[in-house]
Amino acid sequence: MSKFKRKKDPFAERELKKYENPIPSREFILEYLAEIGRPATQRQIEEDLDLTSPDKQEALRRRLIAMARDGQLLKNRKGAYGPLESMELIAGRVIGHKDGFGFVEPDTGKDDLFLTPRQMRIVFHGDRVLTRVSNVDTRGRREAVIVEVLERNTQQIVGRFYSESGIAFVESANQRITHDILIPPDAQHGAQHGQIVVVAITDQPTLHTRPLGKVIEVLGDHMAPGMEINVAIRNHDLPYVWPEDVLLEASRFSPHVTEDSIIGREDLRHLPFVTIDGEDAKDFDDAVYCTPREKGGWMLYVAIADVGYYVRPHTALDKEAYNRGNSVYFPGRVIPMLPETLSNNLCSLVPHVDRLAMVCEMTIHATGRIMKYRFCEAVFQSHARLTYNQVYAMMEKKDKRMREQFAAHVPHLASLYDLFRTLQKARKARGAIDFDLPETKIVFGKDRKIEKIIPYERFDSHRVIEECMLCANICAARFLEKHKQPGLYRVHQGPTEEKLKNLTKFLGEIGLSMPGHRDPVSGDYAHILRVIQDRPDAHMIQTILLRSMSQAVYSAENRGHFGLAYEAYAHFTSPIRRYPDLLVHRSIKQILQHKKPSTDEAALAKAGEHCSITERRADDATHEVTDWLKCEFMMDKVGQEFSGVISGVMNFGVFVELAEIYVEGLVHISTLPDDYYLFDPIKHALLGERTGRRFRLGDQIKIRVARVDLDQREIDFVLAEGVRGTRASNMRNRSPKKKMEKEKRDDEKKSKNQRDTKKKQHVDSHAKAKKKRRKRQKKS
Repeated sequence: MSKFKRKKDPFAERELKKYENPIPSREFILEYLAEIGRPATQRQIEEDLDLTSPDKQEALRRRLIAMARDGQLLKNRKGAYGPLESMELIAGRVIGHKDGFGFVEPDTGKDDLFLTPRQMRIVFHGDRVLTRVSNVDTRGRREAVIVEVLERNTQQIVGRFYSESGIAFVESANQRITHDILIPPDAQHGAQHGQIVVVAITDQPTLHTRPLGKVIEVLGDHMAPGMEINVAIRNHDLPYVWPEDVLLEASRFSPHVTEDSIIGREDLRHLPFVTIDGEDAKDFDDAVYCTPREKGGWMLYVAIADVGYYVRPHTALDKEAYNRGNSVYFPGRVIPMLPETLSNNLCSLVPHVDRLAMVCEMTIHATGRIMKYRFCEAVFQSHARLTYNQVYAMMEKKDKRMREQFAAHVPHLASLYDLFRTLQKARKARGAIDFDLPETKIVFGKDRKIEKIIPYERFDSHRVIEECMLCANICAARFLEKHKQPGLYRVHQGPTEEKLKNLTKFLGEIGLSMPGHRDPVSGDYAHILRVIQDRPDAHMIQTILLRSMSQAVYSAENRGHFGLAYEAYAHFTSPIRRYPDLLVHRSIKQILQHKKPSTDEAALAKAGEHCSITERRADDATHEVTDWLKCEFMMDKVGQEFSGVISGVMNFGVFVELAEIYVEGLVHISTLPDDYYLFDPIKHALLGERTGRRFRLGDQIKIRVARVDLDQREIDFVLAEGVRGTRASNMRNRSPKKKMEKEKRDDEKKSKNQRDTKKKQHVDSHAKAKKKRRKRQKKS
């Protein structure tokens, strides 16, 4: 009898709760296979684990298939299963590159594996694969071969239809997919040459055959207005069609707040709340009211639409909101997280109408410290819909006509501004990072053609609302922490060790420094931003500082917010357009209603991961659309000259952002004049090997538009006549190549010295500990 028949599965209790006829857990099966030291067939596993009943044998079959699909097991040609680790196989997700090669991002989080263009023929970007390391190339990259495709994740592709010499194919609009999809004559759905179509993949690619597909939708002509958004939606798999059960559920709500829904809520309709938003805003999910306290300081109220009242857990609305994760804001079009019945009506805080809200009431000290806060479920009314421009005119320009029109609200707005100025001082003292990088807005003319690209004007009226929202968000995080309630936090961690090292070197090159005796804090960044604000290269330095930082994510574990210098931070203020905010509302409601948490931490962690992905998905889609529109805007400007600033430096060239029109393009390294250029990643510069001429991040430069490729969303520049770059003063007597080699040797020497010092310290401490033990032994 196998000893595994007698051995107890440590996860048996969990399996018993989940299944009527439980079988050994995944962990136990992996332990069994590791211990026998060889692959085993399903029949061998059944015998060794004493699975005799047909039901249990069928359950085992399904579990083994699922474990193979998830990359835990591999089934060999003899039908035997073995753990991946024992077979030295690596499971991961394919990341395609527009030049035909790709990478595998391992599930373990280790370094990516390189896939040659030949290997990429087998798969699409986004597929999950099993790979084996086959080689380490001259650059130290691990090359892999694909052993098996675990998941085919590309079932549809949007792209441009071509019909040439009797052969029809579709070229994907996703630059990470380089396959041409062949379309048989009977699968073309009436598509015409050059049109944009959606293709369903009927045959996946193999090493020797191209993928086949059939046209299932013709979106229209290549340059049709709004086509760029239709392409991006499908390229990034953005949910944009409302399922029938969602629309049905949304249609059942009363168009007005009912008397039943008000029962048990605090009535705050007497307080003169106002909303302050952009001119073109359609959904108003926050309202504010501020009044001074007799003892000094202020009472601040932030009312947020009570989306959680309408969107209950596990409903069709909730599932679709989770699926979308957030609203997506394209230029001129929004893909909302919630149907318009909610987002533009019941949960939109339009003036003079009853609305349900979650309200955060805060008592703020004259120094800007939040002394007390509380949350409540309330009914209230917005007393006015104000815009940033109107508030700017009233409070900053002292516009007499505007102040008369909104005379009832001017005193409360004045209190808001007083509070804002105090909170700004507190923010500065706290060391929060405040980047001042311009954001742009695309202005459309006739037929959705770009008329111009302009920077957003930011007034104190914008910052007032931002500070109010920050206050409510930190109170939400503190409330969850105080009551030990599971919830989602907005987490932003500091720079990685490598990024910090590169940043420190870069700052040293331009006469600045970061404290080197400890891990950086946000105040160190804030200090540098204050020091550089009057420098001509301030924009460039801000860009480098921003790129050195990590990306903020949603997490069930609170790890603080580096950029804002908060120990705890959560998103509470936008549940109409962000699913994490809705989860935070639910957590707060459970505390207020003295209910047990309805979501465990594992589910929250999964939700945080999912919402972080949907947030990045939305960013990628909107950037794609913006890039397409900017290319279209530049098509009639080929041959024209513009002034700009170098906004990025890579080993293949420099990116230049044009002044006043905010469009970015590439000056390829091959077009730079009279020299071979070396890339210095620390200085963010290309350095001429012979002449010492330099093209550095932040340098002013004049270019000519050479080429615009709308399909690839690429704009190529060349230097304008006579532009030669700047000569680096410290490079006149030394070759840049030799200087970079010397710096590399110095770095290696420094790293070796640090390793030797740590090793010596370890040996010394070990010897001292040994000596102490001997002394104690002698005494005893």
